[in-house]
Amino acid sequence: MPLASMIEDMAKHAKEASRHLRRLERAPKDAALRLMATRLMERQADIIKENKKDLSKSKKAGLSPAMIDRLTLDETVIKGMADGLEEVAVLPDPVGQITGTWKRPNGLLVKRVRIPLGVIGFIYESRPNVTVDAASLCLKSGNAVILKGGSEAISSNLILADLLEGALKESGLPPKAIQVIPSTDREAVSILIGLEDFLDIIIPRGGEGLIRFVTSHSKVPVLKHYKGVCHIYVDEFADLEMAKDVCLNAKVQRPGVCNAMETLLVHKSIADAFLPDMSERFRDAGVEIRGCPGTVKLVPGARSAIQEDWGAEFLDLIIAVKIISDMREALDHIEKYSSNHTEAIITNDYKRSQRFLAEVDSSVVLVNASTRFNDGNQLGLGAEIGINTSKLHAFGPMGLEELTTTKFIVYGEGQVRI
Repeated sequence: MPLASMIEDMAKHAKEASRHLRRLERAPKDAALRLMATRLMERQADIIKENKKDLSKSKKAGLSPAMIDRLTLDETVIKGMADGLEEVAVLPDPVGQITGTWKRPNGLLVKRVRIPLGVIGFIYESRPNVTVDAASLCLKSGNAVILKGGSEAISSNLILADLLEGALKESGLPPKAIQVIPSTDREAVSILIGLEDFLDIIIPRGGEGLIRFVTSHSKVPVLKHYKGVCHIYVDEFADLEMAKDVCLNAKVQRPGVCNAMETLLVHKSIADAFLPDMSERFRDAGVEIRGCPGTVKLVPGARSAIQEDWGAEFLDLIIAVKIISDMREALDHIEKYSSNHTEAIITNDYKRSQRFLAEVDSSVVLVNASTRFNDGNQLGLGAEIGINTSKLHAFGPMGLEELTTTKFIVYGEGQVRI
């Protein structure tokens, strides 16, 4: 079957499955998720065998050790996937929640209720464990999903798809509620994002190039997250020891992720007391510092930052550091270079913290805490399908509730409009 016909067929099946899912109560969805967890553990050997095919091809293709690590499914990762399914099963079901009720003067009873989005197209790279994570969140929130993973993980994704669809069928749920496109052809993405009659939303998760391509070409609404240029501003009223701990964690704990700090802003009145020791801790952790002229004077070995560094998502042990004259300059810098992902202020001044929270236009804004907390699990959502840096339909980490929308239901007793 031609690729376009195959993917359109999948979309039609997903649309039909979504009709079934939207009327489900919580219990059958949770039972299916738990069965998926059981089947994952039972078929560990088969999953690892298929994953080794992907690893072998990727090593021959010269993928970096970091990419190989993301691609690997071993017993520990598979156990984590199974645990994740169990965790989603115990989360509250947002579908059917009534978010508002009121009565009109004419007697009409109006309610606003949460419903699934419908059919989700999810496009992602590298990590095959994301296949299970995304599928579990979509099922729990009553959505059908078509998954397009990266070509490097095709064997892993296909066996996971077979397992998930099988568990749905065993549970009496439509197996086509979860489907993986069985093709490595890049054209599959273009076909999927053109199916506006069948898909309700596209969620791309990967490099900036992929997301910009999807956003530019999709006929289906897109939830996008281009990059994470995250800032921490160390205010003149900061506890400097706390600031050092927070900044080190934000940069070093996992430098290759989107919520790692990329730019550090330091108030001029505390730069002398803060930067030399902070930079030494960075250097001990292997961090390269690129700074403004004032930073270069204070920090031995710091390189002069170029203009591109201020808007860079390094995803590495590299940081841009700028000494600023006041809070207004810090806010102006963030406004200019932020990607609306995550920003933090370190300060003991309440009014300054509140001003920062109010003026910074990012999906998560923190006071006296690491940017690394912009994560669905860390914020209490249980899990996330991604982080949206555009304000429609949701802003920030997208958990179960963010995979729903609302509709109005109205009860009447024969009212007619006059």
